[in-house]
Amino acid sequence: MKFIKLFLFILFPVLFSSQKIRVFILAGQSNMNGFGYNKDLSNDLKTFKDVYIFQGNSVPDGDLNGGVGKWDVLKPGNGTGFKSDGKTNMLSDRFGVELSFAKRMKELFPNDKIALIKYAREGTSIDSLAAGNFGCWDADFNGKNGINQYDNFLKTIKNALAETDIDGNGKKDEIIPSGIIWMQGEGDASYNEEIANRYYNHLKILMNQMRATMLIDDLPVVIGKISDSGKDKSGRVWKMGELVQYAQEKFVLNDKKAAIVRSTKNYGYGNDPWHYNSEGYIDLGKNFADEVFRLIIK
Repeated sequence: MKFIKLFLFILFPVLFSSQKIRVFILAGQSNMNGFGYNKDLSNDLKTFKDVYIFQGNSVPDGDLNGGVGKWDVLKPGNGTGFKSDGKTNMLSDRFGVELSFAKRMKELFPNDKIALIKYAREGTSIDSLAAGNFGCWDADFNGKNGINQYDNFLKTIKNALAETDIDGNGKKDEIIPSGIIWMQGEGDASYNEEIANRYYNHLKILMNQMRATMLIDDLPVVIGKISDSGKDKSGRVWKMGELVQYAQEKFVLNDKKAAIVRSTKNYGYGNDPWHYNSEGYIDLGKNFADEVFRLIIK
C-alpha cells in the first residue's frame, strides 16, 4: 500500500503538470491583418472560451519594436490598427480571419484549447524588390538595422512561446504546433513579371522556414489565393496577379501537407480596392479552419 501511495505521489505531477494547447500561426499581409469592422460581427464571434491570441506588434523593416505582444483571450480588435507594447494590447475596431477561424476550430476540436500566434503587415512582399515602403519577408534581406518582416515574425514566435502558461491556470503548457495560415501575395503581384515569377520559390522557402521555426518539417500550411477586385482604371488591381495565383497553386500541388482556399474570388470589397469586406473575412477564416483540419487528420 505504501508503494502504491508513493507511486501515485510521483505520478500525479507528471499526469497533471502540463496542459495541451493547439497552436496555429496566422501570418501575411493586409488581408491577413484584417479590415473587417467589429460592428458587423454576430454575437457568436465576439466571445470565446479557451481561445487565446498573441499578436506581434507590426512595424516597418528596420524598426526595433516589432513582434512584441502579450497573450490575451481572443476577442474582436486584432485587425488593422492593433498595437502592442508588450505590456498592453491596444485593440482596434477591425478584425481579420482569427475570429471565425477560432470558432470553427473549437467546433472541430471541442476538447482542445486553441492558441493563435499572429503577425501580419499591410503591403508586405516576400521579394525584397517589391517591398516598397511596406516591408519584406525574405530572411536574407538586411535593410535598415538588419531587421525585416521575417525577423519581426521570429520575434513574435519567440515572445509568444516564452510564456509557458498561456491560459494562466498555473499548469505548464504542452504546445502542439498544428498549422500555418498564410494570406499574402498581392505585394509581389504589384510589380513586374520577373518578381511574380520568383514567387513560387520564395513561398516554398518561406513556408519551410516557418515550419522549421516550429520544428516540424511537414507542419500543415494553408494559403489564401489572392484575388482581384477589378476596381482599377485598367480593370486589374494586381498587374501580375495571375502569375502569383499560378505560383500558389503550384505550391500546394507539390506539397502534400499544403492546401489552398479559393473562395476569395467570390468576396466583396470594403471601402477600397484591396481589402475584403467583413463577410469575406468571416468566410475566409472558416475555410482556413476546414482546410487545416483536413490536413491535420489526413
